[in-house]
Amino acid sequence: MKKLTIYLLTIVSFAIFSSCTSNSDEKLAVSGYDVISYFNETKPVKGNETISTDYNGRTFHFANKESLNEFLKNPDKYVPQYGGYCAYAVAKKKIKMDVNPEVYEIRDGKLYLFYNAWFSNKLNDWQEEDTKALQKQGDINWAEMKKESN
Repeated sequence: MKKLTIYLLTIVSFAIFSSCTSNSDEKLAVSGYDVISYFNETKPVKGNETISTDYNGRTFHFANKESLNEFLKNPDKYVPQYGGYCAYAVAKKKIKMDVNPEVYEIRDGKLYLFYNAWFSNKLNDWQEEDTKALQKQGDINWAEMKKESN
């Protein structure tokens, strides 16, 4: 029984950590995903570290040079909201929470990323509430959080 418990805990731990990507490399934006792909592809695409640029202290990777060039034309259009942290966590609790870069929403032309691990998909929570109110509160909270970190 003890071995079974340890085995199950190992599987659960792996599932949790594999479904949530950490922002442990604070400089790497969106865990290396190409931010242009969120807007132009059917699903996000991993970028190539050899095709990259720095913007606002973060390094963005791109799948190809066309994506890089598109980003350089108007970076603010593509940069994820709230520093790439979970939009729901910033809006509801004013905290930075890591995200799964494959759990996202484009709303009003902006990219929002969400935490998703072990029965806790914050995109679902975001969509079940008054999203306009969450966006407004998230904007307020993020502005305050940025001031506090400076």
